[in-house]
Amino acid sequence: MRPNHHTLDRRQVHRAAADHLQAHLKFKDYKRKTSAPVLWSLLLAAAARITSLSDACGRLRDAPSDETARKALLATLPGYAELQRRLNAALAGHLPRALRRHRQRLAIDLTLIPYHGEPFADVEEVYRAQAKDGTSHFHAYATAYVVRKGQRYTVALTGVPKGEPLKEVVRRLLRQAASVGIRPRLLLLDRGFYGVAVVRYLQAARYPFLMPVVCHGRSPKQPGGPTGSYVFRTWKRSGWAEYTLTDARKRTATVSICVKCRNYRGQWKRRGRQPLVYAYWGYRPPSPDSVFATYRLRFGIETSYRQMHEGRIRTTTRRPAVRLLYVGIALVLRNLWVWLHYTLLALPRRGGRVILLERLRWETLLLWLLHMAEETFGVADTAFTERAVPYELAV
Repeated sequence: MRPNHHTLDRRQVHRAAADHLQAHLKFKDYKRKTSAPVLWSLLLAAAARITSLSDACGRLRDAPSDETARKALLATLPGYAELQRRLNAALAGHLPRALRRHRQRLAIDLTLIPYHGEPFADVEEVYRAQAKDGTSHFHAYATAYVVRKGQRYTVALTGVPKGEPLKEVVRRLLRQAASVGIRPRLLLLDRGFYGVAVVRYLQAARYPFLMPVVCHGRSPKQPGGPTGSYVFRTWKRSGWAEYTLTDARKRTATVSICVKCRNYRGQWKRRGRQPLVYAYWGYRPPSPDSVFATYRLRFGIETSYRQMHEGRIRTTTRRPAVRLLYVGIALVLRNLWVWLHYTLLALPRRGGRVILLERLRWETLLLWLLHMAEETFGVADTAFTERAVPYELAV
């Protein structure tokens, strides 16, 4: 008997995305021609084109004007805190039940989106950090991300205001993850979280963690030799140690140290040994190689950020709520893409499903959303000219 073949098309994907977002964000109709479904079609088209809402309206022939769409969005958008709560509910909407049965590895990271304007209402809206893309001002967002093959979901999202301690950011993300049933087995943190306050909080809360060490003290190149955690940079063989961190307030925290040494082999045009220094607590790794392999799993969150930027609506607005919405939409779309692969597109097999990314690429999903908007509103494929079109072009 010939096996049944099922297909997934762009209408189904568009309906799934729009309905899921509307179910959690609860947009209201603004006018008869600017209903919530119309607004979602415009927002999804802007996300797919990596452009602004205004540009998406201009490229769709029968779409509402950009000013009408902007007013419709601002009229239905809730406050920042409520919007953040609704976006987190939307992110959790695609989580499989299997993720809630067992403790998971969670990666936590901070992403900074460059900002070149003034704050909208409060100076704390704009985060300050090391200069990047011509500015030291950013809108900052932190996320928690499940590190599991085939089920790599973003489970929590929060904005990070200027001056907020990273300990509070980590606490808020973990509470949000716990509220949807995700319990951490091991936290994989970026080097930016390496500090006494974060370490003391995680130890008090009994959360095992692994993160790179930010070396302090006198470097090996300075007279007198290395001091502090720079000592671990001089190791030529992998090994274990303990180290006590001290902050400006003389508070201390003790962590276990793993040094994984490997050869540069011409990487960055360097030769010799490369020591990779990690701090961990709450679990016992079997070898330095396992520490290195485990931490490499965290790089999946970097991929999620890259994909988020590929589906994030661009804007010049100063309103933090609008900027948070655009980040949240991109992450929800990415969670939908992961969910489709795991539940519909994966090949069943004893021992675990096989994820076949070639069946639906991330770029293809975005293209489908754009095609649905073009099918609904039509394409504005003409441009005004200052002179009559020459005969050669007219024909």
